[in-house]
Amino acid sequence: MKILVCPLNWGLGHAARCVPIIRQLISEGNEVVIAADGLPNQFLHLEFPELRFLEAPTQNIRYSTGNSQIWAMLKSVPRIFYNIFQDHDWLRRLLKQEQFDRVISDNRFGCWNKKVFSIYITHQLMVKMPPVLKFMEPVIWRLHRFFIHHYDECWIPDLEGDENFSGDLSHRYPLPDNAHFIGILSRFQPLQNIIPNFDYETVIVLSGPEPQRSIFEKQMTEKFSIDTAKSLMIQGLPQQKQTTTQIGNLTKVSHLPTQEMVSFLKGAKKIIARSGYSTIMDLQTLDCLSKAILVPTPGQTEQIYLAELHKKRRNIENLQV
Repeated sequence: MKILVCPLNWGLGHAARCVPIIRQLISEGNEVVIAADGLPNQFLHLEFPELRFLEAPTQNIRYSTGNSQIWAMLKSVPRIFYNIFQDHDWLRRLLKQEQFDRVISDNRFGCWNKKVFSIYITHQLMVKMPPVLKFMEPVIWRLHRFFIHHYDECWIPDLEGDENFSGDLSHRYPLPDNAHFIGILSRFQPLQNIIPNFDYETVIVLSGPEPQRSIFEKQMTEKFSIDTAKSLMIQGLPQQKQTTTQIGNLTKVSHLPTQEMVSFLKGAKKIIARSGYSTIMDLQTLDCLSKAILVPTPGQTEQIYLAELHKKRRNIENLQV
């Protein structure tokens, strides 16, 4: 089959968890075309240089610099709905020019069309709202279901039952009729047996939208550049030419090949990362979740919830940045 894969540009997590799906599709003999924008486009180009890429409409969502994202998200609502319309219209025009047998959308609400079998990937069937807007959670859940029901299938990258990793996000409310769990997804799934590299005591993995990614980088640079132990910072900036900077005992690298990154993660005594769901799946796959410090993006309710959930479940609350 000819299959179009469209990840959301909201950090690298959506693109990263599409990697095992793309690998599987290729191994089955399918023709895979990737439609992405921004950093996900650059990241997937590095992972699959042999594939054909299309430039998807730009999402262009930014966080605020403060500890609350309420106002930033409220201001973004018109842009988000415009993005949905833009994606839907872009796909409609694409399908007039070219035939696809499947479209797989990771959290891009508008990438569906009645003329093609469409699959939607999400772990966040319910959206955690800030305390002052908690009364809106059932409304937002129903709105999300409205978009999910436009797809033929909804894939949930998690385990069903008590051993799940997303908690309330996919288990609190009844599932849509077209939804089912497909297990955790990680680009590291074939790489559990990589030999650990013990060069760095701490590995810091940066991710997420700006400006919070850069703010977190500045905070971690100030702390670990003067630390007595050697630390590695992976900046989450995929590009063709890898750049490296040394500041005191901190080595900063723009991006790492997958196997090299796994080696450093497995060898580190401590990992510091955002509590994004894809990051949690990656660390669990490598059996590294127990040594991770999960630092939620300020004001991002989903990451705050996941950080607290996994502190309780995995007993990692004793670690400190």
